[in-house]
Amino acid sequence: MDAAAAAALLEVAEDARARARRQDPLANRQVEDRYPELLEAIDWHLAVGQRDAAYRLASALVPFWIASARIDDGDTWFERALGTGDASARALYDHGYLVFFAGRYEVAEQRFRSALALAETAGDRSLQALALAGSARVALSTDVDAAVRLLRQALAVTEGRPDSDPGRSSTLHVLGVALQMSGDLEGAREAMSARLAMGRTSGDEFVVWTESANLSMVERRLGNLERAEQLSLEALQVSASRGEEMMIAWTVNGLAAVTAAAGDHERAATLLGAAAEMLRRAGGQWPPDEREQHDASLAEVAAALGPDALAAALARGAGLSLTDGVAYALRR
Repeated sequence: MDAAAAAALLEVAEDARARARRQDPLANRQVEDRYPELLEAIDWHLAVGQRDAAYRLASALVPFWIASARIDDGDTWFERALGTGDASARALYDHGYLVFFAGRYEVAEQRFRSALALAETAGDRSLQALALAGSARVALSTDVDAAVRLLRQALAVTEGRPDSDPGRSSTLHVLGVALQMSGDLEGAREAMSARLAMGRTSGDEFVVWTESANLSMVERRLGNLERAEQLSLEALQVSASRGEEMMIAWTVNGLAAVTAAAGDHERAATLLGAAAEMLRRAGGQWPPDEREQHDASLAEVAAALGPDALAAALARGAGLSLTDGVAYALRR
């Protein structure tokens, strides 16, 4: 490894991250093909004292680590690099964000708090908002009101910045989820609808996926089942185009909830079984809002089907491959 090779690999990783954001189904292939070299490059940057470049490359790999069920790889690297005491606010945030999706909330919160302190010292308002939104994600599992307060603080910090600012954008996304979980469904609908419209206008398929999936949850709770199903199917089509199993698991979980609410309990249970198995294969855990939705749907179908029929439907869904599970969910 030399400087030129390491720089070229950084370009590969950052290009893949940008393409993944645009929902390019081939985005992760170039990282997969050169993954051993990319890990070598991160370590090379550290060895020669280029910590900023190492953290920048690791940041670019975070979406790949999540999408490819390699959260443990990223976690191990961040623990080793940040353990030297020479941390950056962005690296601390990225580590927290990564492990949050594996359900390691205590570590995530420690990283978000440390990132916030450094971002405040540096006067980086966008990164302050990212860290506050990260802490809010964690708080959603235990104290929704505290999460909303953190998000209001993040909005105040980024007052005057465009909604496309990374910190403000993340805050607005998590705020919609928090409002939904707090019972403010109209407020959640307003926040999610605005972001969905922005995503469609800008062509940001990632935003379209997240907000379609989240708004489906709100519309279902408001009793608008046809609209909820349309949004879930739109989100599934976007996530399926990427083939990222964790994203697809969350989306199928939402579709299962709509299906259960419509009274098709056997199909809903099959979808729940498929979603849970997808999530297991991806190495993830349900985020707080998805866990709440999953558990409520499971309780509903269990009451309707009885233990034997429930077990059979869950097993049927769990036995589906990713391709077959998506086809089943889309009724293809």
